[in-house]
Amino acid sequence: MDKLVYTAASGLKAHLSAQAAIANNMANASTIGFRADRVVFDQLNVKGPGLQSRQPASEEITDIDRRSGTVVQTGRSLDIAVQGDAWIAVQASDGQEAYTRRGDLRVATTGVLETGDGFPVIGAGGAPITVPPADSVTIGTDGQVEFVPQGSPPGTAPQAIETIKLVNTQGSKTIKGLDNLLYVKGGGALPQDLTASVQSGALEGSNVNLTEALVDMIQNQRSYEVQANLMKEAKQLDESSASLMRMPS
Repeated sequence: MDKLVYTAASGLKAHLSAQAAIANNMANASTIGFRADRVVFDQLNVKGPGLQSRQPASEEITDIDRRSGTVVQTGRSLDIAVQGDAWIAVQASDGQEAYTRRGDLRVATTGVLETGDGFPVIGAGGAPITVPPADSVTIGTDGQVEFVPQGSPPGTAPQAIETIKLVNTQGSKTIKGLDNLLYVKGGGALPQDLTASVQSGALEGSNVNLTEALVDMIQNQRSYEVQANLMKEAKQLDESSASLMRMPS
């Protein structure tokens, strides 16, 4: 009986988390560079008093869908679509180095180059890139940021500022944060990938497939109902056992 209750309870918790992940994916179906959350289930052994081991229903492990999104041309000089398995290094809110595929870059009022959701872009030197007052800013296929100084005469050649730090996550253990950024598991930073490249004047869209997400939501809801029925069955069995133990008055 105890095992049945723990199995059903942990299953309900897992499916609730899975449903939240699916809902988050659907909400970000149009977010630039978004990588969908992927929920994988695995067996957990939970130790507890009175039992050698309790084996509840599988718990969820959240990862991301590594497939690329659709690339669309924008013609905007600060828009970039990262090629292959490369990621853009940014500075997270807590100061850590993190990684994103969001390439709708802009120059903030402070001069810092940042992503569309406000995270400073890190250069090859390890610090956020700052752009001086400029008439134009462009980004090359190798991630090098160039600018034409403000007030320059026509035909002035652009000057290099810094190269965007691009990294490859293959072979590294990474996790996705609640801010939709990728982090090195356990802390730290990835080395720059000198072979990585970007496509200028283009953006990578979300890789969320709404049809797949809807199917996943329906399947997860049905699985949730199965776990809920297990809880009801456990209650009924407990009540039946209790009635058998009652002494007649």
